[in-house]
Amino acid sequence: MRNLITISAPSGAGKTTLCRALQQQTEMNFSVSCTTRDQRDYEVDGVDYYFISDKEFIERMEKGEFAETENVHGCMYGTLKESINYAITSSEILLFEVDVKGSMSIKKLYPDQTMTIFVLPPSLEHLRSRLIKRGTDSEERIAKRLERLEIEIEYKEKFDFSVINDDIQRSTEEIISIINKQNEGVLHGS
Repeated sequence: MRNLITISAPSGAGKTTLCRALQQQTEMNFSVSCTTRDQRDYEVDGVDYYFISDKEFIERMEKGEFAETENVHGCMYGTLKESINYAITSSEILLFEVDVKGSMSIKKLYPDQTMTIFVLPPSLEHLRSRLIKRGTDSEERIAKRLERLEIEIEYKEKFDFSVINDDIQRSTEEIISIINKQNEGVLHGS
């Protein structure tokens, strides 16, 4: 069973919203990553991310506790191996919201258990508009995120599947359908 489901997308393409919708509509568990970035007002430590210091992140990285790590816009992100190993041994479906390199790292370490899904925005202008409306980034940071888009899009062909996020409900249903087809109908709606 391919029970490690990675969702990657350019910043602002809606991957967080999509992952939340997938969790609400299925029994998938969410892989909580560690990050050194500041916690946003609406985020909960231990639910959205484990917010840790740079020092703790480096110590855990040196101990080999991460399956993947990535520096994104000056902040570190990482997925703990222990949560992946637990999901594999318990046969639970684990949903990952990671960048493109994170998806590739997980797929490389766990090729038989991983399914990678790349989420695309409907257009570049739509993406720019979402980033501005989100109101969490400066113009400079938005420009950096858009620059990174080109790099991320190059990875699309390395993913098992790609989905255009033009409508959150339709995109959620498409991802559930993909997972069910690959795993013979393991997901059931809530």
